[in-house]
Amino acid sequence: MRIERAELRLIELKLAEPFETSFGKEINKRAIIVMLFGDGAVGWGECVAGEGPWYSYETVETAWLVLKEFLIPRILQREVKGPQALWEMLSPVRGHNMAKAALEMAAWDLEAKLKGIPLAALLGGRKVKVKGGVSIGIQGSIPQLLEEIARRLDEGYRRIKLKIKPGWDLQVLEQVRGRFPKIKLQVDANAAYSLGDLPQLKALDHFRLLLIEQPLAYDDLADHALLQRELETPLCLDESIFSFNAVKAALELGSCRIINIKPGRVGGFAPSIAIHDECRAKLVPVWCGGMLETGIGRAHNVALASLPGFSLPNDISASRRYFERDIIEPEFLLNEDGTISVPGGPGIGVEVLEDRLEEVTITVRRFKGSKFTGSH
Repeated sequence: MRIERAELRLIELKLAEPFETSFGKEINKRAIIVMLFGDGAVGWGECVAGEGPWYSYETVETAWLVLKEFLIPRILQREVKGPQALWEMLSPVRGHNMAKAALEMAAWDLEAKLKGIPLAALLGGRKVKVKGGVSIGIQGSIPQLLEEIARRLDEGYRRIKLKIKPGWDLQVLEQVRGRFPKIKLQVDANAAYSLGDLPQLKALDHFRLLLIEQPLAYDDLADHALLQRELETPLCLDESIFSFNAVKAALELGSCRIINIKPGRVGGFAPSIAIHDECRAKLVPVWCGGMLETGIGRAHNVALASLPGFSLPNDISASRRYFERDIIEPEFLLNEDGTISVPGGPGIGVEVLEDRLEEVTITVRRFKGSKFTGSH
């Protein structure tokens, strides 16, 4: 596979409704879309970095810079012996996993298209449908939250994830469990707590949760291990899992019992598959998290979640959950059984609507060799 040229697009889409976490509220979604061209085909990738350094130190601007100055020049006009080899070509650049992932995942899409097979098959996926789930942000009031949960259940979602933070946790969950005693429910704190909040965290055991996601600091595996020993509910790590080595350390320390694999966070599919295989060998459940992706990133997540070790419901929702009008077709829909179908066409299996992409594009950079060939 030869990467003949590349293109970056900074886009902005309005979210169907605001999404609030312990970090703050998002109204619009900015993303970098990556296109890799080779042998008459194009591979698509998406960078999941946010506008600010809240979830990760990476931002849209840092990812744009790293892609433009350091990553794309390493692969352009070079023979690449498959996407796994591309990951090795990017390895001299330390960190910046979200920027790397956008490029690496585009290469996987390109490779699958050149072979004429679905991306899921190229990754080793076996499922034709993956378990869906919906993430609900912090709401203006508890009654508003209860109505939002009811709406999502009516749409067919079988698992609900709630964002929590100090002051929006125990009282909220009492009301949720009072109205919905039997639903599959989990919570995500996005590192909003510390061990000083141990009484509140231990009280979460009362609510029969599937898991508690990332309650403590993103870089603190030791305190997560202490907390897990105090809780009956499994802890799941998200922000802490930035590499295969972080997974090995977390499992060795007992910092969690479940792993959330976000390909954008760990650097792409090659490290995601390695983490999946390690967890599967050790009987550790995994699931695929989401980052408010457009249809391009959602297609990548669906393909990854088709691997056999993804046993828990994923943060993969229908396109309309986040965007009134996505940039791909067909849009992803929720099936009656609460699943999302895995596309069967070559590569990511959906078509990018280039007219729609142009509408939402802020900036373009095109590369051939090591230089720009055009922008707007």
